Amino acid sequence: MSVFESLNETSNKAVDVGERFYRKSRAFYKLKIFQQLALTTGMFCKMALVGSVAFLGLVFVIVALTIYLGQILDSIILACLLVGLLMFVISAVLYALRKQIDNFVVRKLSSKFFD
Repeated sequence: MSVFESLNETSNKAVDVGERFYRKSRAFYKLKIFQQLALTTGMFCKMALVGSVAFLGLVFVIVALTIYLGQILDSIILACLLVGLLMFVISAVLYALRKQIDNFVVRKLSSKFFD
């Protein structure tokens, strides 16, 4: 066997190994992308369901609180103003904590995304 035939055989083997590696890597990344898409879609669906039910519950609690305060204060208008002011205060607190909320979300998502 000549040197050229040996080099040709070795280079053919290297090409075959490279092609197998490429196919396996491609299959792996397709599966990884599918996994991430499935996890993300599931997370968004759960967030939508839980968020909508929680929002509906919050609306009922706010209406009940307004009616209760209206009975205590004998003024439904004053009760609506107080509950509205309470919602503004809660919004301001959440706005002030937005960086911590962003960091929390990034930590949770990164643990799922980079597994």
